[in-house]
Amino acid sequence: MNKAGKILALLFTLVFTIGLLAGCGSETKEAASSDTKAADQKSTIQQIKDRGKIRIAVFSDKPPFGFVDANGKNQGYDVYFAHRIAKDLLGDENAVEFVLTEAAARAEVLDADKVDITLANFTVTPERKEKVDFANPYMKVALGIVSPDGQPITSVDQLKGKKVIVNKGTTAETYFTKNYPDIELLKYDQNTEAFQALKDGRGAALAHDNTLVFAWARENAGFTVGVTKLGDLDSIAPAVKKGNTELLNWLNDEITKLGAEQFFHKDFEATLKPAYGDTVKPDDVVVEAGKL
Repeated sequence: MNKAGKILALLFTLVFTIGLLAGCGSETKEAASSDTKAADQKSTIQQIKDRGKIRIAVFSDKPPFGFVDANGKNQGYDVYFAHRIAKDLLGDENAVEFVLTEAAARAEVLDADKVDITLANFTVTPERKEKVDFANPYMKVALGIVSPDGQPITSVDQLKGKKVIVNKGTTAETYFTKNYPDIELLKYDQNTEAFQALKDGRGAALAHDNTLVFAWARENAGFTVGVTKLGDLDSIAPAVKKGNTELLNWLNDEITKLGAEQFFHKDFEATLKPAYGDTVKPDDVVVEAGKL
């Protein structure tokens, strides 16, 4: 074979090899894509079971609902509920991965697939329903206002010209922004920051869920819940990512079942009663069978 023929033969071999490799690469990509689609097509609950853990968003600084104790363990009303979810779904109450969140990020962690369920004392509102799907409620709540004993706030009218402390992303922030735009709000990310601001006198009062301020005032001498119910009675419910119908239906069935066995009253006795004493009754807070 002359030199020209050898060059042509070599070029032909190279072209053939490149084509073969390209075909293999395409097949590999198609196979990977097929595997990804197969994973996506798995039911949400099956994915959780395959993982062996259910990821649940809770607060780290909102006792007695969700907090981290001195030993680094998650505790509170929502945590108690989360352990039962893990037990009934995965057969092990400890098969839960707690993901700590702030109020303003409760929908975001769901949308970003960082958690399966948000249980961080999430009040149901029309605006939030546009971002997440709420299951049936398991608590009821209104807003409350806590202030120093020496200058108690017993009416919203007393707040005109004063500063009110709220947490970002909460119904308290929304309520005052909408209904009292002339009242100045001091906004904080963390509950601990907000309550410290009240102690330091940076605001005349703090507005938050009445279920929270009742417990906080009982633990902190010198403060009074002067407004015990502000606005409408709202409900607190678990949330899942928008469109996750399978997990939503499972949660609704679970809440109905737990309501029938008075589970949430047991949760109250174990986690909330020590904080409330006799100032708050179970029926003031608990929603059984998912109905207000």
